[in-house]
Amino acid sequence: MAANIPKEKFVIVGAETAEAEKIGRPHVSYLKDTWRRFKESKTALLALIILIALIVMVIIGPALSGYAFEEIDTRPEAKNAPPSAEHWFGTDKLGRDLFSRTWQAGRVSLAIGLIGALVAATVGCVYGGLSAYFGGKVDTIMMRIVEVISSIPYLIVVILLSVVLDSKSLGTLILALTLTGWCGTARLVRGQMLQLKSQEFVMAAQALGVPPWRIILKHLIPNTMSTIIVSITFAIPNYIFSEAFLSFIGLGIQPPNTSWGALSSAAQTNFLFYPYQLFFPSLMIALTMLSFTLLGDGLRDALDPKLRK
Repeated sequence: MAANIPKEKFVIVGAETAEAEKIGRPHVSYLKDTWRRFKESKTALLALIILIALIVMVIIGPALSGYAFEEIDTRPEAKNAPPSAEHWFGTDKLGRDLFSRTWQAGRVSLAIGLIGALVAATVGCVYGGLSAYFGGKVDTIMMRIVEVISSIPYLIVVILLSVVLDSKSLGTLILALTLTGWCGTARLVRGQMLQLKSQEFVMAAQALGVPPWRIILKHLIPNTMSTIIVSITFAIPNYIFSEAFLSFIGLGIQPPNTSWGALSSAAQTNFLFYPYQLFFPSLMIALTMLSFTLLGDGLRDALDPKLRK
């Protein structure tokens, strides 16, 4: 016997055609989502702005003052002159304009940091990828080689190369710093790829007969790119500081070329009398290193897929 229930008590539950094509959340690509999360970090965004400003000034700065960085003013009053309208950062003991020299020095310091980090990252990625992919005895031997190389102080390498090549040029300095600088990246990439090589997409590529070098370059390295990018941003200030230290002790860039470390080294003898000569190159070193470190922190959080919402 059917119950006497009015039809108004029943509600049809199902898909509504009006809402069937509605998109609950717009599609956002990985890069757009990374940029959105990066912008949320005000500290990292400020660091990026400072770095852009420094790079722009390094490019155009030497031409703004109207003095060439190697130009010597022989007038007695032009030597060790304080900052003024004529010389914005003052002059050194030879009468050279410190404003143009500071930004010219930035070209050398940033070039060493960027080139050194990129070379170390490239070598480290390939070496670490090969070690992780083949594993076993190959991995053991390759990692022991890394341990031996990384135990050599880069200061000894710089001195030996300077003596053997009879040169203290920019290329020699970059070569000396990168000979041992890639070891940390190789360890990092190896650890990441050991986790990836057991994934299904790698097994599928192996089953299809894809050669090992192609698997490493096309599958493994791109999936560790976020870690590599963060590693590069942290490596750049290390190379800049290493160059500054070597120039400070006289093993870096030689006159007439200059760097922030060389300017600091030349100014430290007269620091009590002319502190501005040390202040400006030291400020640039500190700003650059701090900005790259904060940028690396921001990129590490923005590129982490686990934090993606």
